[in-house]
Amino acid sequence: MILPIYTYGQPVLRKEAQDIPTDYPNLKQLLDDMFETLTQADGVGLAAPQIGKDIRVVVIDLDVLKDDMPEYAGFKKAFINAHIVEFDDTETDSQEEGCLSLPAIHEKVVRPKRIRVQYLDADLQPHDEWVDGFLARCMQHEFDHLDGKMFIDRISPLRKQLIKNKLKALLQGRFRCGYKTKLLPTRK
Repeated sequence: MILPIYTYGQPVLRKEAQDIPTDYPNLKQLLDDMFETLTQADGVGLAAPQIGKDIRVVVIDLDVLKDDMPEYAGFKKAFINAHIVEFDDTETDSQEEGCLSLPAIHEKVVRPKRIRVQYLDADLQPHDEWVDGFLARCMQHEFDHLDGKMFIDRISPLRKQLIKNKLKALLQGRFRCGYKTKLLPTRK
């Protein structure tokens, strides 16, 4: 089932998400719905807060990038109770990022090139690993959502000032995108 994506201003996007128990009800269905939603929205990553759930669940599908990044052919994974436990700050990289919760906004974000993560996979098997490259960037972006952060929190105050009107338009529901969204209720 395709779920609506919560846009900028929704309180759940600023809330710290909680770990879930391994017997979380309908987890497999949730993961399937998140992947289906991600595919329909033409994204590469989706965190549970973006569909209104304050739980530490993320899905990433990099297979769509295989023509440009063949190393990600077939990469489609769920990350449950995901945490970044260490950043390797020796090398950083600046790349443009966008977000399904911030339609039409793209900004350059500086992030470490390498991180250490702990998570459970879709089969609830634990992982503790170092990740680098584009996957590390995607994980940092999505795992930020689990900590109540968005990529715009990582841009300079000047850049944030320059996109202020775009953010205001998002809060007012004045934007277009090709997927179902959940807006803030209008105030009368």
